[in-house]
Amino acid sequence: MRDRTGNLLTDHPELYEARFPDPEHLAGRWAQDVLCRHAAGPTVLDLGCGTGRDAAWLHRAGRRVTAADLSRTMLAHARAHHPGPAYVTADLSRFDFGQRVFDAVVCLDSSLLYCHTNEQLDGFLRSCRRTLVPGGLLVAEMRNGAYFLGRDEPPAAPSTARFTWHGTTYRSTTALRVDRAAQLLRRTRSWTADDGSPPVVEHSAWRLLLPQELRHFLAVHGFDVLALHDGPGPRTEPAWQPGAGTGDTADGDRLHLVARKSTGNPARTPAGDPAHPATGERP
Repeated sequence: MRDRTGNLLTDHPELYEARFPDPEHLAGRWAQDVLCRHAAGPTVLDLGCGTGRDAAWLHRAGRRVTAADLSRTMLAHARAHHPGPAYVTADLSRFDFGQRVFDAVVCLDSSLLYCHTNEQLDGFLRSCRRTLVPGGLLVAEMRNGAYFLGRDEPPAAPSTARFTWHGTTYRSTTALRVDRAAQLLRRTRSWTADDGSPPVVEHSAWRLLLPQELRHFLAVHGFDVLALHDGPGPRTEPAWQPGAGTGDTADGDRLHLVARKSTGNPARTPAGDPAHPATGERP
């Protein structure tokens, strides 16, 4: 059995779309609705674009989209199957597309949570601020760290799933663990297939951000939070539908963010010992 860090579905984008279909384009439609509701301009940067489905939807909605991902395999699939956007390779924790280029940055499906450390999150927000026009929007959808407050660990028994694609049946077993010291939700997933290929074990993780912690990071980097709530959204139950309003709680397992780049300078700390990036406290 191979043991690796990665994602079988990332290496095989067509499998990703088969395992996680979005026939109603809920993610792209939700993002477009948010952008329209907050009067965002036409130029959009989609970070962590994956297979390109959402970027292509925004393109068809009339936006000029640049879509970025770290996976060259995903980008090749996106160019072939979801044309329209300009697809580029970029690390979301340290990208540079120039100053004041985009009217909005969109980051869906917990892509932001691959910033595991405070330094990576600082880099992401610093890059977003640099590339957004004054008043530009940051729109993100992700797991909600607050969902785990006061709750037991994720289920002890791993979850199982199966799906069939082109005659091959794939089975997965997924175990989740909260690493409180690192503030990560760690995932171990085992894959088997009935086509004779060897099993694969994967390891990945998402940062668990609390709403107030996220508000602080955004304020430090010069963003005003317009909305921060648990639903409805493209991955909630019930799912978002056109005309749905925004929630006013953050109790659910998804978190939806809309923030605007402020016209003033980002918050700065006085000279001396640097403040902790998450708490603002000094030694």
